[in-house]
Amino acid sequence: MSSNGFRIEHRHLELPDSFYTRVKPSPLKGAKMVCFNHKLAQSMGFHTTNETNWAGVGGGTELLEGMDPVAMKYTGHQFGNYNPELGDGRGLLLWETLGPDGRRWDWHLKGAGLTPYSRFGDGRAVLRSTIREYLCSEAMNGLGIPTTRALFMVSARDPVRRESIETAATLMRVAQSHIRFGHFEFAAHHEGPETVKNLLEHVIELHFPHLIKLDKPERHARWLAEVVERTARLIADWQAIGFCHGVMNSDNMSIIGDTFDYGPFAFLDDFDAGYICNHTDQGGRYAYNRQPQVGFENCQYLANALLPIMDEDAIHNSLQRYEAAYNGRFLQNMRNKLGLAQESEGDMRLVMDTFSMLNEHHTDYSAFFRALSNLKEHGNTPLRNLFVNHEVADGWLNRYEKRLEQETRTHEEREHQMRRINPKYILRNYLAQQVILEAQSGDYEPLKELISVLEQPYDEQPDFEKYAALPPDWGKHLNISCSS
Repeated sequence: MSSNGFRIEHRHLELPDSFYTRVKPSPLKGAKMVCFNHKLAQSMGFHTTNETNWAGVGGGTELLEGMDPVAMKYTGHQFGNYNPELGDGRGLLLWETLGPDGRRWDWHLKGAGLTPYSRFGDGRAVLRSTIREYLCSEAMNGLGIPTTRALFMVSARDPVRRESIETAATLMRVAQSHIRFGHFEFAAHHEGPETVKNLLEHVIELHFPHLIKLDKPERHARWLAEVVERTARLIADWQAIGFCHGVMNSDNMSIIGDTFDYGPFAFLDDFDAGYICNHTDQGGRYAYNRQPQVGFENCQYLANALLPIMDEDAIHNSLQRYEAAYNGRFLQNMRNKLGLAQESEGDMRLVMDTFSMLNEHHTDYSAFFRALSNLKEHGNTPLRNLFVNHEVADGWLNRYEKRLEQETRTHEEREHQMRRINPKYILRNYLAQQVILEAQSGDYEPLKELISVLEQPYDEQPDFEKYAALPPDWGKHLNISCSS
């Protein structure tokens, strides 16, 4: 590794011992590098001329000087029920680094083997789920949505039993922070007020330094308000892009507002407001249209953990910010998707009626908005062809054209901006499934090609039109489980 202003720390070790357990990675056999994110590495402050040198770190057979692996302890609410037995069951935080731009990066090796928090698991990750997380975290980054990132992944020969026998893999997930809402729940339920306060000050110092100079009561209140608002805006971004998380447990909620822990996720194909992307979510708790409410409930869990150290009125006031932050961000996102620069009183009604139409007619969500972004250049036909009943499309288009009369930009200016908001390429589950099958056969080139396409989701990329195609019938609403 060549460094350019690359600094090593491990500030997580400053927390009380109860927040972690030191664990060595369990070695994998014959680990081989699958993908290495050179662009991300450069932004983190280093580069490598031989990515295979990192296979040992990914495979758990090598630790660099300064790496001190720990499994983090946290708890959380899973499907609405508190679970005290959570923690890093298959991942290890290796160290933290600071790049030349001052950004902090946690390095977290997923699939590193057994920890004290593995419960009934084996501590491993399989190639299938590791590819899905690599793809989706980089796709979300390309879309401009806050997310953890994928630095590299390795595969190995070790067999892992899931529904069938699969092969092991690991992912080096990096993020500005791996602290979750569940860390605060653990501190409050099991450690006491002083530990909650220590954790809060630790998080503020590392990730909210602009609040440090405030008096403690105001500092804590402003911090919670900011966390609540970041969470609300994140989920508004998910809704606008048609992203379904699948497992919005409070232990999967990032304290800095990143999309965190990719398991049974999905991007909407045919629009279904009640779409459930996790087939183990029998009650539909984490359905697409319930994500905004669940985000608020998770903020409530976090707020409850802070009651021992914060004024109740301040907590209540912070929670009240969620609705306004979500509604404001969501409406602005949808105005942008529709190309509406001028605010009009009826815009929210137009947005909701559009959702109702897409839902009723099972219209492809991303294809609809991309076609809308080329209406003047390509005409109405691509959009009309997304509907079985063209009269439905025509009626909506007439209403939309009337609304556009209030706009002052030229059609060209408006649609140029819309194409920067409405992606042509999204990570449809069938695309992920195709490259997974190729990878399981030993061919990783389709995976790397798909990654490169998803890095630029708003560009035309004429050589890769196939990735923008509507999914085949077999590729719609694929069942994805938590199994990894």
